[in-house]
Amino acid sequence: MNKKILADVSLFAVAVVWGYTFVAIKDALASITPFNFIAVRFVISLFLLCLIFRKSLMEITRKELWGGMVIGIFLFLSYAFQTVGLKYTTASNAGFITGFSVALVPLFSALIFSTRPEPESIAGVVLAAVGLFLLSYNGSFSLNKGDMLVLLCAVCVAFHIITVGFYSGKSNAVRITIVQIAVVTILSSVCAVFFETPQIPSGASVWRALLVTSIFATVGAYIVQNTMQQFTSPTHTALVFTAEPVFAGIFGYWLLGEQLAVTAIAGCALILAGMCISELRIFSREKIT
Repeated sequence: MNKKILADVSLFAVAVVWGYTFVAIKDALASITPFNFIAVRFVISLFLLCLIFRKSLMEITRKELWGGMVIGIFLFLSYAFQTVGLKYTTASNAGFITGFSVALVPLFSALIFSTRPEPESIAGVVLAAVGLFLLSYNGSFSLNKGDMLVLLCAVCVAFHIITVGFYSGKSNAVRITIVQIAVVTILSSVCAVFFETPQIPSGASVWRALLVTSIFATVGAYIVQNTMQQFTSPTHTALVFTAEPVFAGIFGYWLLGEQLAVTAIAGCALILAGMCISELRIFSREKIT
């Protein structure tokens, strides 16, 4: 099989798994509190990564520690807002609102690095914002508590992507990833102690969600992405990952019976269109490879 096709198929599989995690976590939160779930998930992920890449741990530099901590804070905030938000909104809504981050990345990058935002970035954000309005419209516009928390997640995901881009070129990808996952493990454990009552996970739905998110959606997805992305471009990877919210909606409908109104479906379509347009570079000379 052509390496580029293999990369597309592998990255698409990652997007499918990430889409399913919204449903798995939503289901699990009926039996476990958010920070307890995040803490156990990342304890498992950290253990597996340290086991697989144990030889690399001894070579961590100060720059990698610092970069990993900065990235890890944004990663923790992303998971915290998303997981808590899932208690109050649907898996479908959470998937599409989180996907809004794809449109935010080029806009925030332009603001941070003082560059002029490209026309596609502006158009993508506008379309996604209108889509967010329609997704949350039920006679009158108001973001519910869960939608608002997941929107904050999308902002943090955007900053996580930007900081990964900033630090990854200066660091070993494996070591900096282990550091950021360690940061999430520590911060989520602290929050579980101070804001919740620490608990041992129990129940099939909880452990199914923990195993899927820790093994497949974190460790497996990381290994696949870092192995396969060398055969394609970051822009093309971002486009493949726009399938994530689509599958969040499909799994939400199929497994949880979540229903979307006509306006909500239109909103999802606009958010997806905004995500794609922000990466397609229609008006610029950059080509997708």
